[in-house]
Amino acid sequence: MEPFASSTSRTRRDAPILPLGGAGRIPPQAIELEEAVLGALLIDRDALSKVVDILAPESFYVEAHQHIFEAVTHLFGESDPIDILTVAQRLRKEGKLDKVGGESKLIGLSTRVSSSAHIEFHARIVVQKHIQRELIRISNVMIEEAYDETNDVLELLDKAEQNLFNVSQGNLKKNYEGSYELVKQAVSRIEEISKREGLSGVPSGFTGVDRVTSGWQKSDLIIIAARPGMGKTALVLSMARNMAIDHNIPVGIFSLEMSSVQLITRLISSETGIGAEKLRKGNLDSTEWQQLTSKVKRLEDAPIFIDDTPGLSVFDLRAKCRRLVAQHKVGIIVIDYLQLMTAGGNKASGNREQEISTISRSLKSIAKELEIPVIAISQLSRAVETRGGSKRPLLSDLRESGAIEQDADIVSFIYRPEYYQIHEWDDDGTPCDGQAELIVAKHRNGSLDNIRLKFESSMAKFSNLDHHGGAGPTVFESKMNAAANDAFAGGNVSPMDEDYPVF
Repeated sequence: MEPFASSTSRTRRDAPILPLGGAGRIPPQAIELEEAVLGALLIDRDALSKVVDILAPESFYVEAHQHIFEAVTHLFGESDPIDILTVAQRLRKEGKLDKVGGESKLIGLSTRVSSSAHIEFHARIVVQKHIQRELIRISNVMIEEAYDETNDVLELLDKAEQNLFNVSQGNLKKNYEGSYELVKQAVSRIEEISKREGLSGVPSGFTGVDRVTSGWQKSDLIIIAARPGMGKTALVLSMARNMAIDHNIPVGIFSLEMSSVQLITRLISSETGIGAEKLRKGNLDSTEWQQLTSKVKRLEDAPIFIDDTPGLSVFDLRAKCRRLVAQHKVGIIVIDYLQLMTAGGNKASGNREQEISTISRSLKSIAKELEIPVIAISQLSRAVETRGGSKRPLLSDLRESGAIEQDADIVSFIYRPEYYQIHEWDDDGTPCDGQAELIVAKHRNGSLDNIRLKFESSMAKFSNLDHHGGAGPTVFESKMNAAANDAFAGGNVSPMDEDYPVF
């Protein structure tokens, strides 16, 4: 039986006229294909697995079809049988059976097709029509808002791009999700994590850090803060190197302080073991040239993407991040550093504390929207250095805004006693030269800890601290590797925050 043998006159007669494309124009739709898809679902329970990742209730133009699809997916999620009787019972329980046309409607749908053989083809056309309707709706809204002189043009651009990005990613967001769907998602994630070995997030490459965080988690905003000279840029570059080279996770770096060439030169120093001074002067012997040539290949192939646009606004950052995720499947974003960003638009007209608050909220919003961790470097106030004692940073030292602490999921500080001419750790009296401590001062979903790391100033490199006589550090493998591997297969230095060494 042909699933849509009728003429288009029936489709147009049944289609409501909505204000999407102008007065009296019928929005794009494929009602008979919607019926064919639903009919296939009613006669073949396994058919849903072919289209569950393609279709959503809102993909259907006819409201009755949306309700029927919701009923089918609910039964599927409960591992219940799917047929005319069970779907009718589900709709009756929700008080929607009469709204969709009763059991006769379901019987009629089941006769639309003889098999589910073409359900994927039909479903993709249904989705295409939905995308067309969404584009029309978004365009109409943007036209109206563009005529409104009170709207900020940069905010309109951001809103338009976000809406189009959501459509292109097939991420047409719902207004809400019920507890049923959320609980199912959470339990599924817990089961997945429990069955796998390794980390649930993006690995930093530092054993102690990954043990505390289980890797940098999706949608988290991570703040790494310190005073100038502590090695903020060096730390995030060391992590970027570990993520990209050791775990093949694409990394996006936004450097508002240093040029992209300077950052890459630092990475070359770290990867080759050749000191920064020698690289800066080009004073290499033949052995070092061979070492440079052989080891730089790993960096050339690494999925690291650097943007060194100065004075980047949060609007531009959001747009660039969307493109990095869409085009390169970037799994984590690094920003160096937060205080050099601007809020953009009218948001920049307030005081600096308000602007920083806007920036930090936007960074958290980007992390949630793109479902990736965002790491932002931040300055600490001079209050750290006016205190006596060990000069360990505190949360109150975050510069210019308490909103940073509120918005962040993790706040950590870099502390190097050697910088202050302190040569022993204050807690156990052991030597601390060539060492640093990453202080996890806030962890929304986990524990706090102080993790000691090795710091090699000549190469601006952080690494795991060797524990002599022990069993060596545990190496955690990220669960993101498989997806990341598949995905990847397909200025000037500011004197206010100069991390030694500078190229």
